[in-house]
Amino acid sequence: MKFPYMPISGFLILISLAMNGCSNDSRLFTAGYTRNPGETGFNIYDFSPVTGELTKISEHDAGPNPSYFCYLPQKKLFYVANEVMKFKGEAGGGLTTLMYDEQNGQIVKMHEMAVPNGGPCYISLSPDNGFLFMANCAKGSVVVIRLDAEGIPESISDTLFYIKNPPDKSRAHMITSDPAGKKVYVTDLALDKVLVYDFDRTNGKLTPSDNPSVQLPEGEGPRHFVFKPDGSKLYVINELGSTVMVFNVDDRNSLKLLQTLPTTSKDFSGRNYCADIHIGKDGKYLYGSNRGENSIVTFVIGADGLLRLAGHTSSGGDWPRNFTIDPSGKFLLVGNQRSDNITVFKIDSNTGLPEEPALQYPSTSPVCLKFY
Repeated sequence: MKFPYMPISGFLILISLAMNGCSNDSRLFTAGYTRNPGETGFNIYDFSPVTGELTKISEHDAGPNPSYFCYLPQKKLFYVANEVMKFKGEAGGGLTTLMYDEQNGQIVKMHEMAVPNGGPCYISLSPDNGFLFMANCAKGSVVVIRLDAEGIPESISDTLFYIKNPPDKSRAHMITSDPAGKKVYVTDLALDKVLVYDFDRTNGKLTPSDNPSVQLPEGEGPRHFVFKPDGSKLYVINELGSTVMVFNVDDRNSLKLLQTLPTTSKDFSGRNYCADIHIGKDGKYLYGSNRGENSIVTFVIGADGLLRLAGHTSSGGDWPRNFTIDPSGKFLLVGNQRSDNITVFKIDSNTGLPEEPALQYPSTSPVCLKFY
């Protein structure tokens, strides 16, 4: 049998593609605090799922202190929460809308608006993509923002305030829906509560669910959470208590505490403040970030949804605020806020642990990292 002639160069290309798994680069988006005039805050990188290398392709002005963002792919729009107390001359936080060109990696600023109460630290889309949810940590409130037909923020449709007796204050820290889009969940760090809401998609209103909240032990400080993909378990990381809690979620979306585990190592004795939490792509491992111990904690997720400690890995910097896992599930990337760097770890497929040493990349005050 005769085979068609192939030049040596073509043969080498085929070998290279086979060795690299025919993988294309993924695109990483990051945001960070803007501490000095001229800092842009919003960055776009190409990420190699083969080597774990990052290559910055552009940086953009997303307004002051772009601390968190979400993305609406149908409209190619980023929604950025500006964590400030005064925006465009008005009291309150900010919301900046950016249009993204996937081909050249460029960004165009489309819209800006002030959001009452100030200090927004989290933003997410409603299940129908018709509204934005924002949590305002500094003023203890959540806000619902209606989007127009083009995806541009149009008006505020609802605001909820949480009140606690002085000198304590409410600190709403995260708001998003469950995987099925049935309920909206809020963590309040100062009230030590997880609150559950129904959402009126016509009027853009939040109303307490039949099982409206669960009270955590005083001083735990729930910050971020993540659902098991099937929605049966809720994992909450507590900033002040340095713990992870596992809740069962029943058919009525009520929560029952099943397990509480520490996030720091046994020999750690300093002050620690947990930040972020994610489940690996294969659903086998849960990760959390420790600010203070400056580590990533890894847990094994059992068949029953309960956790078992796998180990701790240095974050490769100071104050790991936010982290993400690449689309291939092979790498974990950490934004170390105070040391101005992003670290890239390969994940050990046998243990789930981020492997050291990590690749290091400079980045000004990174506080939000996401792949889209």
